[in-house]
Amino acid sequence: MHHNSNKPVVEAPRGRSLWYQAWRRLLRNRMAVAGGVLSIAIAMCAIAAPWISPYGYDETSPDQFQPPSFRHPMGTDIHGRDLLTRVLYGARLSLGVGLVATLVSLFIGVGYGAVAGYAGGGADTVMMRTVDIIYSMPYMFFVIILVAIFGRSVLLLFVALGAVQWLTVARIVRGQVLAIKGKEFIQAARAVGAGHARIILHHLLPNVLGPVVVYMTLTVPAVMLQEAFLSFLGLGVPPPASSWGTLIADGASAINALRIYWWLLLFPGAAMAVTLFALNFLGDGLRDALDPHLR
Repeated sequence: MHHNSNKPVVEAPRGRSLWYQAWRRLLRNRMAVAGGVLSIAIAMCAIAAPWISPYGYDETSPDQFQPPSFRHPMGTDIHGRDLLTRVLYGARLSLGVGLVATLVSLFIGVGYGAVAGYAGGGADTVMMRTVDIIYSMPYMFFVIILVAIFGRSVLLLFVALGAVQWLTVARIVRGQVLAIKGKEFIQAARAVGAGHARIILHHLLPNVLGPVVVYMTLTVPAVMLQEAFLSFLGLGVPPPASSWGTLIADGASAINALRIYWWLLLFPGAAMAVTLFALNFLGDGLRDALDPHLR
């Protein structure tokens, strides 16, 4: 009897140590650490864009199509705008779209999935069939309709991409909640009179945090890629603002871009590729560190 009463005291530090072990595993993964450091460095460069470059992002000059030089390290575009400045400000938009759309998708998806899994029965069936119906619609069609109705804007891009991404996270969270809602600690919480909201927020959601964190780190690069694709089709942010996708599209549309004006494609493309690699390595490392089988 005495042994049973002490059991929660023994369990609590172990719960904390799991996160500590995951952190240690992540630090041992050199590629994941490098990806994390590189991602932070790119984000810091994007934030510090006005101090790094002396030019404005829409500042034109007579120096059109100048190759990389000491004055313009990444060259200039068709309007004589400094490409390094455009790439730095483009990082703000590309990373911003990736982060905001991912956070929107997490906010909707985690809540929706947790409620569906916890409610169970008919409510769960209706909620998940709704997800299946939305899933069956091509997201590009959805975005084109939104752009046609409301026009091109950065805010619309956030909403359109976030509104599509939440479906996957809702399924992940629902599956996790279904797996743990019958466990003893949930029954104990019910027995002491905890309400539904308290059980979901304090007992269920903390236990599904691992997969959600992994999903978030892998979704940011996916959303950035989708935004670049939309920009390439002319459905991205309106000019003079630019993301990496619009810069790549501008570079590709220039006559003889690859043979003569190679820098217009190379630098925005390289910036995007390096960022996507870094975020994917970080996401893979987090997935390995938080894998319950390894734990």
